[in-house]
Amino acid sequence: MIVTGAASAAGLGFATARLLAREGHIVYLGDLDGDAAAARSEQLRGQGLKATGLAHDVTDEKAWAALIERVTAETGRIDGLVNNAGIAVLRWTAELDPASWDRQIDVNLKSVYLGCRAVLPVMEAQHSGAIVNLSSVAGLVGIPGASAYAARKGGVRLYSKSIAMEFADKGIRVNSVHPGVIWTDMQKVAIEDNPEQYDAINATIPMKRMGEPDDIGHMIAFLLSERAKYITGGEFVVDGGLTAQ
Repeated sequence: MIVTGAASAAGLGFATARLLAREGHIVYLGDLDGDAAAARSEQLRGQGLKATGLAHDVTDEKAWAALIERVTAETGRIDGLVNNAGIAVLRWTAELDPASWDRQIDVNLKSVYLGCRAVLPVMEAQHSGAIVNLSSVAGLVGIPGASAYAARKGGVRLYSKSIAMEFADKGIRVNSVHPGVIWTDMQKVAIEDNPEQYDAINATIPMKRMGEPDDIGHMIAFLLSERAKYITGGEFVVDGGLTAQ
């Protein structure tokens, strides 16, 4: 299993990698911060789990080729890919410069294409495999001040559906997961800067609380498992009811 953006101890990527490792999978944790990814994998190995952390730039096609080659050489196959790495530049359109727009295309959307393009030949040769691409509730509804982020996440949603159809008869399943407001390092920093924001955010969520990284990790682990063997092209919202309003 490969999980990108997995270096943050309180992030969605690491939560997912930890759950997959506990299920017995060999997990590769990729992140631009290779030292942090290595530290997370060492943490998992200390629990007797099988994990490798490594530096990985999801926007680099050659880096993807090298990663796929390494994993197949060491394990003989690739059963799952989680395209989790992403960034959020939240600005009003008039304040959003073209460089920031392009950067979000590269990290949040092009990286998903590069990852899928790199791993699909391996999965096709196996006639098996599952891919989960992380989108967001921002890929389902409009969010003022987040137009660039929402555009990319909406792209991830429809790209996932399209390749799910392309590879459905080849034993490969592709789904997208759409987190709502999750209590991660990013949220913690924002709340520390503005404590009132915590109550304001929770008030918008029907369940009146933020989700936890494991809430997303459990959904991803399910979609990668044989329990979801008849599920492909789906979009799975984990948001405490936020988009049901």
